[in-house]
Amino acid sequence: MAIFRRTSLHLTSLALLSTALVVGAPLTAHAFTSNPTVASILKAAKGAIVKQNGVHVTVSTVSGKTDSSVVADIGKTSGTETYVSGNESFTITVTPTYAYLSGSQKGLTTLMGLTAAEQKKIGKQSMAMKKGTSYYTTFKSNLTSGTTFASLLPAAKGTTLLTTRDKKTNGYQLKWTAKATSSQPKTTTVMTFSSGNATLPIKDAVSTSTGKSETTFSKWGEKVSVKIPTSTIPYAQVIPAS
Repeated sequence: MAIFRRTSLHLTSLALLSTALVVGAPLTAHAFTSNPTVASILKAAKGAIVKQNGVHVTVSTVSGKTDSSVVADIGKTSGTETYVSGNESFTITVTPTYAYLSGSQKGLTTLMGLTAAEQKKIGKQSMAMKKGTSYYTTFKSNLTSGTTFASLLPAAKGTTLLTTRDKKTNGYQLKWTAKATSSQPKTTTVMTFSSGNATLPIKDAVSTSTGKSETTFSKWGEKVSVKIPTSTIPYAQVIPAS
């Protein structure tokens, strides 16, 4: 059975953003007019995020000589992501009953990790994964808001509030670092939050020794509607059970 190298937005770009948090019960979101702290900003952001129906996310990444980008719409029960790296790409679409995967030849093999034979079976179609399969569950958890929104925020410990606000948005800026691991270099993240009535992430910048990534969050509260592929092939016909 194939193991997808990049199974979702989390594994391509949002994985760089932060340590996962569990969002609790809804809280009242409010603007900070004086003496904001890391704790107060994160508390208000949790309360604001948990109320959102959807968000539009764009990510641009530079690593070495390769530019990559992600455009995603993440909703309550549906979501979609298109990942582009150089001339190759793949698209994931999630609905309440199916998840679909399509892409260029190397988008499916080099980026997603399918074999050449599996990619050939898919061709220009979309591979359909029914609700209840492991891949459907993975895609759904990462492209719908139930778990994706919960992983945007950092832990309060180790996070600092910068003394200066973002010049373009006047938003609050939180900064944190993640230590290098055997598979990932040290990362430094600066996330900007709205200082308006709802404290929501606006953008963030992630930098490492090997590249940088910039993410913007917009259309908070959008109702996400996805386009269902018309030409599909069942997952079992591409990757038969062993």
